[in-house]
Amino acid sequence: MISAEQCRAARGLLKWTQRDLAERARVSKDTIRHFESGRHEPNESTLTVIQLAFETHGVEFTNGDAPGVRLPKSNQSS
Repeated sequence: MISAEQCRAARGLLKWTQRDLAERARVSKDTIRHFESGRHEPNESTLTVIQLAFETHGVEFTNGDAPGVRLPKSNQSS
């Protein structure tokens, strides 16, 4: 599952606000705000829809020794 840090980074890559993500993931803005601030860990199904919203728009999540996010070159603006 994605971390709060990955969520913030992925929003940054896509230039999305918390509201943008909430709308695309069909969750409340408060859910996003509380997750990213560390106030609340969403349940697994909520994390899944958040991750899918990003992946639908080209974000790739990297895990392992150095968790992160990236946009493949084909999705990046020139």
